[in-house]
Amino acid sequence: MPDIVLSSAVRDNLLSLKQTASLQSTTQGRLATGLKVNTALDNPNSFFTAQSLNDRASDLANLLDNMGQGVQTLRAADSGITSITKLVESAKAIANQALQTSSEYERKQYTSQYNDLLQQIEDMAGDSGYKGKNLLSGAGNELEVIFNEDSTSNLTVNPVDFTDTSLDDGLNLDDLDPGGTGTSSFNINGGAATLDLTGLQASSNLSDLSDWADGDIVSIVDSSGTTTFTVGATITTVQDYLDALDDLSGVHASFDETTDQITITSGLDNTLSISKDASGTGSTATNGGTGATGSTTLSVTPLTAGATLISSGGFQAGDTITITDGNDFEPASIEIDDETTVGDLVSFLNNVKGLDATFSGGSISLIGEVSFDISSDNADFNRTTLAATSGTVGLTAAASEFKTDTDIDRTLQAINAALDELRSAARAMGTALSTVEIRTDFTEHMINTLEVGAGNLTIADMNEEGANMLALQTRQQLSSTALSLANQADQSVLSLFG
Repeated sequence: MPDIVLSSAVRDNLLSLKQTASLQSTTQGRLATGLKVNTALDNPNSFFTAQSLNDRASDLANLLDNMGQGVQTLRAADSGITSITKLVESAKAIANQALQTSSEYERKQYTSQYNDLLQQIEDMAGDSGYKGKNLLSGAGNELEVIFNEDSTSNLTVNPVDFTDTSLDDGLNLDDLDPGGTGTSSFNINGGAATLDLTGLQASSNLSDLSDWADGDIVSIVDSSGTTTFTVGATITTVQDYLDALDDLSGVHASFDETTDQITITSGLDNTLSISKDASGTGSTATNGGTGATGSTTLSVTPLTAGATLISSGGFQAGDTITITDGNDFEPASIEIDDETTVGDLVSFLNNVKGLDATFSGGSISLIGEVSFDISSDNADFNRTTLAATSGTVGLTAAASEFKTDTDIDRTLQAINAALDELRSAARAMGTALSTVEIRTDFTEHMINTLEVGAGNLTIADMNEEGANMLALQTRQQLSSTALSLANQADQSVLSLFG
């Protein structure tokens, strides 16, 4: 079949339509993708330059995630330091409160509260991690934040260790020794005997008695030894005799001028024996009084809870029992009267904070959380033998490390140093956090700059491409019309042969 021959006009119009269709296809691609450079064929220089910019932006975006996690790790540490600082300030307040009281028991309670706070500090430091990284937990928790693609710009944050408050290179706050407890006990015994001095008054001379003479020796014997008085020398009158007996440790003596009797009350732990010999001229040995020979025996028995304290020679109405602790602080005192019982004394002791008292078989047992002394303004209190020189009941317990002002001042110095350490750590973490946040902002802007630069090379102007599409569509319509006219012209020529 012979080739179809097209006229020149038709060929020109067909070529124009083909070119317009090609341009429309390109414009449609730009409108669809928003890019004027989609492949290297479109514009090799712009394509590869934009790709390089986008690649760097992508690398920085990956680093940006790492920076963000670094920021959160630093914020967790900073939050931990802030809270730990508040706890250390609370510990300082406790130490200052301890300094305001002299009570050893209260100071011991403050010691326990202080130690509890140190434990909370360690727990809080251990809880300040983020995604397995804890800048308050010491070695192995170093944080490295990379800022550029080749890792030449980076920041390493070294951790501190607050999980153990006692570390010298940390807070250097040691737990305080809370001290220990101590025990003690004392007996409450009672017994009484009388000595007849018939016919005498307090001012009478003892030698007025027919059985007594100057030079006679009165002996008072207990388990610790013998005490003697010489008539006419150390004792002359009934009052002298009474005073000498009353001055004996653990013994109280009184004289009744109605009955002419000396009553002796004992609180000793053993039996007391009184007798007078016949060393003087014309005297006769007696039981320490008149008439009877031999000796007067004063036996004691344990008092019961319901017995009055004045049943014992160690107590008298008007006595003041005082409790003092190891700091000479006086937490309590009681004045006894004729009606005060052993049970009342036990209750009084139990009401002292840090002191526990029980009574059984005439003995008061004591357990103290701190050291205590129980004393009386009556010298006969708790004198267990005639030879006893002190009746103070001593209870010794190991002291806490808040016992003295010096102890507390030393702790306050350590706390102030710990606060300085915390402030230094906070500054370091704050500086690192600020640096990472600034670099994060910079990286975000840099990524935006890179992407905008890449876009300037490849992104199509949608307004321009839209206008191009309208122009191409018009051009296509005109080319189609021109082709139709050219075709009609050819047909007109053929009609001449018809």
